[in-house]
Order: sequence, then structure tokens, then C-alpha cells
Amino acid sequence: MKHDPKIAIVVDWLTEGFGGGERVIKAVHEMYPNAPIYTSQYRSVATAWLGKADVRTGWLNHLPAGLRRFVPFLRQWYFARLNLSEYDVVISITGAEAKAVKTRPDAVHISYMHAPTQYYWTLYEQYIKSPGFGVLNPLVRFGLKLLVAPLRRADYKAAQQPDVVVTISSYMQREIRKHYGRDSLIVAPNVDVATVQRALSGAEPPQRSGFVVSGRQVSWKRMDVAIAAARLTGDELLVIGDGPEHERLVRLARGVGNITFLPSYQGVQEVAGHLAASKAFLFPSLEPFGIVAVEALAAGTPVVALRAGGALDFVQDGTNGVFFDEQTPESLAAAMKKCSELTFDAAKVAQSAERFSDERFRVQLGKVVTESVVQ
Repeated sequence: MKHDPKIAIVVDWLTEGFGGGERVIKAVHEMYPNAPIYTSQYRSVATAWLGKADVRTGWLNHLPAGLRRFVPFLRQWYFARLNLSEYDVVISITGAEAKAVKTRPDAVHISYMHAPTQYYWTLYEQYIKSPGFGVLNPLVRFGLKLLVAPLRRADYKAAQQPDVVVTISSYMQREIRKHYGRDSLIVAPNVDVATVQRALSGAEPPQRSGFVVSGRQVSWKRMDVAIAAARLTGDELLVIGDGPEHERLVRLARGVGNITFLPSYQGVQEVAGHLAASKAFLFPSLEPFGIVAVEALAAGTPVVALRAGGALDFVQDGTNGVFFDEQTPESLAAAMKKCSELTFDAAKVAQSAERFSDERFRVQLGKVVTESVVQ
């Protein structure tokens, strides 16, 4: 491989705001600023955080961005036929179809896989139960059941394309082995630890009270469990975010005065302040990782987490958080009570988040790329 390889970045889509996946894309783009970014759909208004990046699309970009969730088979077809023969190194960042790209026989394809495509594998049953398409749910449910077998076969085949697979947690490492038969390296995603801690620097430590839960309000994140647990305990609960489940969650909280909702467009300073003022962050979902939960740790706030998934990589029971064993209001409520009875060292909790910093991510992923190229 040449000393100055020609690099391309490939991502599933660029049509949404700035979340955990987008944070990874931004970091990789900044590591390799001359590498063009290939994707299925791109909306510059939604992705101003990319600045003047060289983003390249094809015919799929002519479809409305709102159709993204309806056309996974078209993305599979598109990426599998994308011509990347001019590149020596291809870095795909994907939780869906971008891993399907093919490269030259002598090129290196490194795939940073957030997860096996969740609507086919790890979260298939949840998607069938609640696809998140509103009145179209019955149609989507029928279509997914009908097509899941061939879509899984195509997805499995696509997962064999990369030369090197990197993933975000030990949980996802096991899932990638289970569903794709692939070994993988772990490089945890970059969390903006420094910004959270900078937002709190110089401020007087607040008097902590109540609990907080934050994130996109979709069915599989199980914020309904957090609300039901707060109803059982009577503890104050702040729910930050929005999404398809928002109205249902508001209805679940109706009739009690201890649950408050805030929209997701709070600034970093405000969110960091809410995290730092809470006794603990509730993390009731089975997640590939848990960026928002690590941001809570960065604010010195312990995490009450389901003993499963990505949380196993960053929660130390009794040191920076508390685990609960069943995804039920009763199990979570018992953990909230236990958490309230413990004393946590906020400085040590915040320190436990520092190993997931942006700088650490760039060093570790850069090392994977360098070592893969020189082999």
C-alpha cells in the first residue's frame, strides 16, 4: 500500500440532525478532511456541522428524505454498485447498508459498524411491534415480515465485504459475531466529554435531586419504563427530548405532578446543568452503546442502567452507577431507591467518562487505519 493512500468515507445517509452517529462521522471527516464522503441521501440544511465537506450522492438523493425508512433495499442496491475503485482505503461508518460497498482487491475497506442492521436483527421484534410509522404501521409491519428473509440474506452478504470490522462496544462485538460471523475490534464512539465538563466548570456544585432521562423518544428506548418507575417511587423525573413516542409518554405521565418534560433543543449548557442537578440519569433501554448516558457521567451524574448492552462497558455498579436486571418499572424503581441511598463521588464519576473522549477515539481509530494500511 502506498504511503499516501487515497481515502474515501461512506455513510448510510446524511439527512438528520447531530446525534451520536453524526458525531462519529464528523470526527472521521476531520481526521481525513480530503476524503470525499459518499452517501445515499444528503441534505445540507440538516448537516451544517459538516461544513464544506465534499459530499457525493447518486440517484437516491432525488427521493424525498422522508422516504429514507421505506427504501432499505434500494440503499442496499445503490451501495453495492457504487464505484470506489480509485480509492486505496474506504472507511464505511454504518448501522445499515453502507457496508455493502465493494472495493479494489488490493484496497482496504474498514467498516465502523455501530450495530448489525437493527431492523433485521437485534431489534427486529421491537420494530415489528412498533415500527414508528403511525397510521402506516400495519403496512410496514406486513412488508417487513414478508421481506425480512431476503433482506437478511443481502445484509449478511454485505457484512462480508469489509476487510476490517470495528464496532462500538463488547455487546455489539458479540452481536456482529452472532449475526454476521465476523470478528471485530472495539473503538468506543467519541463522546463530547470536554464540552459537558467545560459547561460546568466554575459553577457551584448544585444540590442534586430527582432523576433525569434524555434521548430520542422512540419505543425501543423504553422511556415508558422510566416514567412508570417514577410514578411508583414518587421521585421527580425530568424527561428531555422528543420523537414519535412523545404524546404517548405525556399521556403516561398525566395525573401526577412529579414528571416534567423539556424539548430536545436545550443547549449544551442547559442540558449539562440538568444532568449535574440530578441524583442520577436513568438508562432503561438496551443500547449498542449509550452516548447520552456517558455525557451524564461526564457531568458527575451516576447512571441507573439496565444490566445489558453497551452499559456494561461504562457503568461500574456502586462506583459510577447502579444496575437493574429487568426492563420493568418495578426493577428500575428498586434501583432508583438503591441509588438514592448511596453516596457517589462526583469527581470520580466524571473521571470515568474521560476514557470515551473525542481525542481518545481519534487516536484509537487512527491506529486501526494505519495498521490496516501497512499490513
